[in-house]
Amino acid sequence: MGTCAKLAKRVLETDTPVMVQIQELVRGSKDAISLAQGVVYWQPPENALEKIKEIIREPSTSRYGADEGLPELRAALTEKLRRENGLHKSSVVVTAGANQAFVDLVLTLCDPGDSVVMFAPYYFNAYMSFQMTGVTNILVGPGNPETLQPDADWLERILSKEENKPIPKLVTVVNPGNPSGTYIPEPLLRRISDMCERAGSWLVVDNTYEYFMYDGLKHSCIEGNHIVNIFSFSKAYGMMGWRVGYIAYPTEVEGLADQLLKVQDNIPICASIIGQRLALYSLEEGPDWIKDRVKNLVKNRELLRDALSPLGEDAVKGGEGAIYLWAKLPEKYSNDDFGVVRWLVQKHRVVVIPGSASGGPGFIRISFGGLTETDCAVAAERLRNGLEELVRDGMV
Repeated sequence: MGTCAKLAKRVLETDTPVMVQIQELVRGSKDAISLAQGVVYWQPPENALEKIKEIIREPSTSRYGADEGLPELRAALTEKLRRENGLHKSSVVVTAGANQAFVDLVLTLCDPGDSVVMFAPYYFNAYMSFQMTGVTNILVGPGNPETLQPDADWLERILSKEENKPIPKLVTVVNPGNPSGTYIPEPLLRRISDMCERAGSWLVVDNTYEYFMYDGLKHSCIEGNHIVNIFSFSKAYGMMGWRVGYIAYPTEVEGLADQLLKVQDNIPICASIIGQRLALYSLEEGPDWIKDRVKNLVKNRELLRDALSPLGEDAVKGGEGAIYLWAKLPEKYSNDDFGVVRWLVQKHRVVVIPGSASGGPGFIRISFGGLTETDCAVAAERLRNGLEELVRDGMV
């Protein structure tokens, strides 16, 4: 017998996707309601779906498109970036979702062995993207205990030469946050950007939840020759399964476009043509279509905040943006959040995400975007009953 072929170390040492673990857990439970995956309950705009029917048999729908995206979609996105985000010096590459956009950027901007910065609690897929591309020196910075916003004072020390360590190649944040639901206000975002610029580090900002802002808060973007912004159609337009996102990169950085397209051509070649068409038609509805739906999520958020009350008033953070609440479990479960998640599924038929998947052991992430208010009320009752029992009796 020959020697057994071996798997790549970088993949073996990459975390197992938490959503895969959760999906396996749910398959073993009857009638569990999910507050886990980051999805929204609505479908894409009806007008856009009707237009898709008209082009399904067009030959161009089944052919490859330009690597960087359909010209008309890119033109519409460039105008959207100027009008809504205040980005006037950015060019666009359309990707198969924001996750693929992030992988494109890691492969384009980072070398194996580089150091990079994230902040806890972090987005688990971004962490995995670094792991599987060999960027294993991942520095996880703290969030403010009260606001969960990135600790800029810590970052300033890390980016200073006084540390006698290599300056991190890249800093990344999600705004508003996944899994925290926390918003990074513009002054803090600019401070982080200024520090990155002085240090010669890239700043990658994931704006997937740009429209998901509550309580009068407003999302803001910034640009510069060291900043790359990521956006997504998945949540805003209910297009999770269509897989369309985009990168807004600094136009003036010589060679960046060419290098991005090397990666793009070897992963999706191009985002699906029919998905890009749906994205273009959805854009025609404008941001008000999204905002009308997002504002209804406030009711879900309050239902779930109330359901989390058995954990104590100070235990629940976030929810000012995105579609997430972040809650601290009782101290005795600080190292067993996945055990609590498993118990909630098996005994109370409600599903949440363990915080340890995002660098926050002893916490849980709750998504309030994926259910109608009626279904969310049922899930909230199950969650409250489970947490009341957990606090009172433990996992029995």
